[in-house]
Amino acid sequence: MRWREIGLGSLLAILVGCASAGPTQRSGTSHLEEAERVGHAAIEVAVASDAPLVIITDARIMTAAGAIHERGYLAMAHGRIEAVGAGDPPSTDGAHVIKATGMVVTPGLIDTHSHLGVYPAPSVKAHSDGNEMTTPVTAGVWAEHAFWPQDPGIQRALAGGVTTLMALPGSGNLIGGRGVTLHTVPHRGSRAMRYPGAPDGVKMACGENPKRVYGTRNSSPQTRMGNLYLQRSAFIDAVAYQKKLEEAEPPKRDLKMETLVGLMKGELLGHVHCYRADDMLNMLQLADEFGFKIRSFHHAVEAYKIRDVLAERDVSVSTWADWWGFKMEAYDAIQENAALLAEVGGKPIIHSDSARGIRRLNQETAKAMAHGRRAGIEVSENEALRWITYNAAWALGIEEDVGTLEPGKRADIVVWDGAPFSVYSSPRWVFVDGVLRHDSEGPSTPWSDFEVGQEVQP
Repeated sequence: MRWREIGLGSLLAILVGCASAGPTQRSGTSHLEEAERVGHAAIEVAVASDAPLVIITDARIMTAAGAIHERGYLAMAHGRIEAVGAGDPPSTDGAHVIKATGMVVTPGLIDTHSHLGVYPAPSVKAHSDGNEMTTPVTAGVWAEHAFWPQDPGIQRALAGGVTTLMALPGSGNLIGGRGVTLHTVPHRGSRAMRYPGAPDGVKMACGENPKRVYGTRNSSPQTRMGNLYLQRSAFIDAVAYQKKLEEAEPPKRDLKMETLVGLMKGELLGHVHCYRADDMLNMLQLADEFGFKIRSFHHAVEAYKIRDVLAERDVSVSTWADWWGFKMEAYDAIQENAALLAEVGGKPIIHSDSARGIRRLNQETAKAMAHGRRAGIEVSENEALRWITYNAAWALGIEEDVGTLEPGKRADIVVWDGAPFSVYSSPRWVFVDGVLRHDSEGPSTPWSDFEVGQEVQP
């Protein structure tokens, strides 16, 4: 049969089938159980051999891979992008058509630095699970084990276009543990939300936070000297542990050492909370000493001072558009940071570190792009879009699978109701693995049982 244009009201039912509970709900089923049932049903639709081919037409297609098609199309099926191009699609046989005139299609947004789930809403002490501040080195803990999938912020992040995020431990410790990369889909457990094949991150920190936390307890570290001393000591122990693993009689398992050995072997990716340029250089020296790589410096408001070094060493920078001055090491921030990094061939990323900011990564990126342009730095829309798509995917080790609109990649897609860098635009539809997960005008059921009963009734 021919592709047929469909009305907006029927889009959700066609693409997801039973993937929306709609205005009513089966008796005896909680919202969480319903969301879990919905998730499995939607995934089955996406991967089934007879899953419908869906094509978005008449939209501005921003691929984040260089090309921007002012009037183009995107086809997806089985959870993957089938084709992207300019003009009309070569065929319309057997597919459903979404005519998106005046809309813009981009890859799903990716946040490299989130504490959703480990510091969930509401923000109360009972929900504070992101910092195991009992000793400066807690490399053995995993954010996955504290992540609460019912955090209402997850669904709100998706509504802002975020399809993937890395949930990280906090920065109170020198080595805070493992971060986990997740898809923003509803599940009962965090492991089911894991992005397939994504390596874990190892969260480290330098500068003021660790020395403030432990210095106020009159314990080490109290200074930046103490920070590096304890980090070096931890890696010295990890080198010794790694050697013992090669012996005939392996040592007793040590979860802390396993994480550090995984980092040194390149199986895990290094992510370092660091503001000042000199602290970043110290951490690079630490990495050189023990043979591991830093994938991204986070916050990194002084990255512009060593942008040549970071570009040469292929270290990305996950930063804000304009946060500054809330402590001394954030005082020398400038709004042109991301643009200056891009100018020398670096990999800037706009992250959130905020349950609110994650909902407007497009606007934060727009600010960073505008500040660069005002300073005379040429920043294209494609380049700026990569700050929240491809570059972020690279930092998480998933760039071969997501982050640009190219055939074969996962169909993590946002359809915006206007220009994505405009404060007046928002996601109309958000697809994850080709499954419609957000429809701004369609029926919606809270993913979180915590919010059930708190909806505003007509």
